[in-house]
Amino acid sequence: MLAGALAVVFTATGYTISKVTSTQDDNESTVLLSPSNPAMQSGNVFTVASHPATDTDFTQAAESTINGVVSIKSYATPRVSQQGFSDPFFDFFFGSPNQQPRRQQEQKQQPMGLGSGVIISADGYIVTNNHVIEGAEKLEITLNDNRTFNATVIGADPTTDLALIKIEAKDLPVIPFGDSDALKVGEWVLAVGNPFGFTSTVTAGIVSAKARSISQATNSRRMGIESYIQTDAAVNPGNSGGALVNLRGELVGINTAIYSQTGNYAGYSFAIPTSIVTKIMTDIKQYGTVQRAFLGVTFLELNPELKEKHDITAVNDGLLVEEVVDRSAAKAAGILPGDVIIALNGKETHNTAQLMEQMNRFRPGDKVKITYVRANKTHTVETTLFNNQGSTGIVQAATVANLGCAFKKLSDDTKKELRISHGVQVAGLKDGRFKDAGIKDGFIILDINNMRVNSSEDVEKVYNAIMKSEEGYDKVMFITGMYPTGKKMYYAVDIAE
Repeated sequence: MLAGALAVVFTATGYTISKVTSTQDDNESTVLLSPSNPAMQSGNVFTVASHPATDTDFTQAAESTINGVVSIKSYATPRVSQQGFSDPFFDFFFGSPNQQPRRQQEQKQQPMGLGSGVIISADGYIVTNNHVIEGAEKLEITLNDNRTFNATVIGADPTTDLALIKIEAKDLPVIPFGDSDALKVGEWVLAVGNPFGFTSTVTAGIVSAKARSISQATNSRRMGIESYIQTDAAVNPGNSGGALVNLRGELVGINTAIYSQTGNYAGYSFAIPTSIVTKIMTDIKQYGTVQRAFLGVTFLELNPELKEKHDITAVNDGLLVEEVVDRSAAKAAGILPGDVIIALNGKETHNTAQLMEQMNRFRPGDKVKITYVRANKTHTVETTLFNNQGSTGIVQAATVANLGCAFKKLSDDTKKELRISHGVQVAGLKDGRFKDAGIKDGFIILDINNMRVNSSEDVEKVYNAIMKSEEGYDKVMFITGMYPTGKKMYYAVDIAE
């Protein structure tokens, strides 16, 4: 038995979720057709089938895609404390309560990370991973012909780890989108990117699996879409956001993660399929944020124990409904606990990954057909999908402007009078989340979710951090502050979309 610590590693940042497991080294045996073999002794004649070799010439696919993949360098300004060390994560989330206010030292932007991106339109739109661009103050894009551009972020979706950025350029080489649904296990694919800073690198492998859930393999927290294309094409740090293409040179996935003991390639890599990429990029470009539809059920993957417990004999797999959420699409369709969902719009949903992949294709207002098993009989019903607010309306991009106010820096005299060392004052209050929560003009915010604030930029950082938190977590600003009279107040502001 060989034991090793296996981890899911995001290939541009080194974020790791570890799991200890073991693998067994299977012994291979070879059977020789020799005279001592009973099959030969019986007089049987064996022939070896001969077929033309599959075309595995990768040159055309490589040549047609290598110019459509870019290198992305991200830059950010480090924060340095008086003690001489930099710990932006600690400072951001916990503040520095034991330190006196200090004059910020002049800092220059430093390289933060390296990743890849795929040109999807001739006028400069590029798709990459969210973790490649997250937290960057500057994005430098280098094309395969060594031209460099600064990029702006059009939008990002942490849930699927995708982002859309743009450079000001024309007549760029574009990698056409392919059909990831048509990919077959065993099919050759190429990974194109910039591992370790080696630009324009192409590696080859096959599709090892489809609709792969990483968290199931690692027994760790969910990793967003949980429906990846698994390949054995070599992918390393710097490949994140790069292209996974078929032998026709069509984009079928965006390389995102690897399964590794060391942080570098160790056998398997994972890509987001274009069936999801296309929809997410379209939403970001058209609406500024992803229009995400919800079915409204909690479920378990069917297994032999659950089959026996619920006396299910008609199917061997599917999604066993545990609970149906009120005011949801599933509720409107008449789905009940104990039903087994086996398909959406005719696409089989044997497991969680397949259901999530299908749901990521839809928007609120779309009609879908749910195929399910109840009392060992198969039924199909059509329903309209809703957003997380229980409606079919368009969800607007969340920004700090939704709070409905401006923020004014406190004067030294005000701080001295109120005996406080930090804070920011609410000004120009209008309709929005703050007014709905009962906050009034002039209120001085001291802390949000236990994080000190001293400027409008601090408020925006906290707001964005909350909005980027995982699906299923409450998006609430717990605010501590006071009015100029000295009266201390506490507010809870719901900022969910």
